[in-house]
Amino acid sequence: MRPLLACLLLCLALPAAAQLRVVSLAPSLTETMLDLGAADLLVGVLDGGERPPALADLPSVGRYGQLQAEALLSLQPDLVLLWPDSVGAAGRAQLKDLAIAQLVVEPRSLEQLARSFIEIGERVGRADQGHRLARRFESGLAELRERHRRPVPLRVFYQVWDRPLYTLGGRQIVSDALRVCGAENVFAELPLPAPQVSVEAVLQRDPAVILVSEPGQASAWKDWPQLTAVKKGQVWAVPDRGLERPSFQMLQATERLCRLLDAAK
Repeated sequence: MRPLLACLLLCLALPAAAQLRVVSLAPSLTETMLDLGAADLLVGVLDGGERPPALADLPSVGRYGQLQAEALLSLQPDLVLLWPDSVGAAGRAQLKDLAIAQLVVEPRSLEQLARSFIEIGERVGRADQGHRLARRFESGLAELRERHRRPVPLRVFYQVWDRPLYTLGGRQIVSDALRVCGAENVFAELPLPAPQVSVEAVLQRDPAVILVSEPGQASAWKDWPQLTAVKKGQVWAVPDRGLERPSFQMLQATERLCRLLDAAK
């Protein structure tokens, strides 16, 4: 019986799953931890926009694109959740020198986003919750695809910024959201996440819809009345900034995008 007793004592001494210390380095990953019911594991977050109220008092390890490695180390995390673009090249270099386990999450499609819920859930001891979240997301995604299917995809220019003019490449997850809505990114062939383009290139592709990131950017396109999107009055603001945060809420953000695009002539 002594070996059994020794094993029981050792097992009791091991850290419980709830004692795992996690730092999230992206608002989207922080939201996913909340969706998994794992907020109690978070000991620090990278800030980027308004925080969920439940995490108002949690320590910060910097802001989007500006990681504070010293603050991160002081929290003694067991696991860092990383979206690479959220910390920039300098931050990624700093993380390489730290002896802390990291889970890199960088979905390029909505299907990959669903799988990330499972991956994160398994790493933080919330496997069942991760699988349930993924199934709900995939089910909602299938419904959206079926409901908004088009015989010919709607051609869309998605404007990230105006001066200079930036758009999204085809490997960016918002491009996949457009596909779910029966549309296509007119710059889908570009591999960069946020390539700079020219007005001439937009004129050449002649999108049926132009989506701008801020409502005030829409009026500038009136200078190009030959564009189909301008002629039809289809220069619209992106309906939901949640498209920029790949977490479960992106399903609802994609649904609002689809409803907007359904109004296109």
